[in-house]
Amino acid sequence: MARILDLTTHAAVYATRLLAEAGHDVIRVEPPDGDALRRLEPFLGDAPDLEHGAYHQFFNAGKRSFALDTASPDGRQTLLALSRTADAVVATLPLPVEEARLLEANPGLVVTTIEEEDPELCAYARSGLLSITGHPDVEPVLLGGHAVYAATGLYVAVATAAALYARALSGRGQVVRVSVEQCLESLMEQAMLAYTAHGRGAERRGLRGAVTAVSGAYSCADGYWMISVPATPDGWASFVDWTQDPALMADPSLADEAERSAKRDFILDRLEAWASRLPKDELVTEAQRRHIPASPVASPLDLVRDPQLIARGFLREVEHPQFGRLYYPAGAVASVRGACPAPAPSLGQHNAEILAELDVQSV
Repeated sequence: MARILDLTTHAAVYATRLLAEAGHDVIRVEPPDGDALRRLEPFLGDAPDLEHGAYHQFFNAGKRSFALDTASPDGRQTLLALSRTADAVVATLPLPVEEARLLEANPGLVVTTIEEEDPELCAYARSGLLSITGHPDVEPVLLGGHAVYAATGLYVAVATAAALYARALSGRGQVVRVSVEQCLESLMEQAMLAYTAHGRGAERRGLRGAVTAVSGAYSCADGYWMISVPATPDGWASFVDWTQDPALMADPSLADEAERSAKRDFILDRLEAWASRLPKDELVTEAQRRHIPASPVASPLDLVRDPQLIARGFLREVEHPQFGRLYYPAGAVASVRGACPAPAPSLGQHNAEILAELDVQSV
């Protein structure tokens, strides 16, 4: 497996987490006083120090920590020495040493650089994604969590893996440049295609979807659920038989999908009123029994308790030497490899080990 030097920020650190999951030797190079990710809350046990950060524990799992002052001449020389032993460097710009010096030190190196032009939410807005998120005719709605950085991390991991493969075939180093904004803009390709083909922009759908006439997310007795009634006559017949709604049963024209689209708001109002009395698990179970696509609108709490995710190994218990048993996503890559990443390292935990590999006494 490859040795990868990780000099990423939050914008792309998920990439190196995925590469660590795949079994690569990922060395997290960070300042002697720790990087910004270690200071990002929430903190395990509400202890705001460099080791208790939940994001640090997740994103740096499976990596080795090398504390290095890359602002000093000696530190930069050590980084160059380390790059000579590495297969790839994955770094958010600016690089602590010039790209040309890295490639001079190791012509076979893969160098993946990530350009973060704007802060996370500004990049999301500039990409166009914000314009298609939310309810029609009202203000756009921000995406929850750090999905922007998760998307970027996936692109960076794939690009780096592809570059390593190209290097293995050609024997030559590779340079990969990734833009956070362009990663997000690529998610707008279908909306852009629709506009160039028809001159119409993608509309914000809100809770009511547009995949079929009867689709979307709706309230129920204990939250929200998603349903998409198939556009076929059998799909509609099964749905009406289930709801036993007299108004829907009395209108034979609704057997046609085009007619359902014309009367969509009327049908969806009836659907929401009916579903409001039932819990989401009951609704989803019965819909699936009838071969009608449906899902609960899951919360993070629902996901960490999901028996399917646990059974498939996506969620695992990890024994941490300091914090005991931690429970967090191991990820699909780790599940395929059949191994869970080691706990995140303490700051500089592997300095002596890595320096010994370089035959360097100190930094």
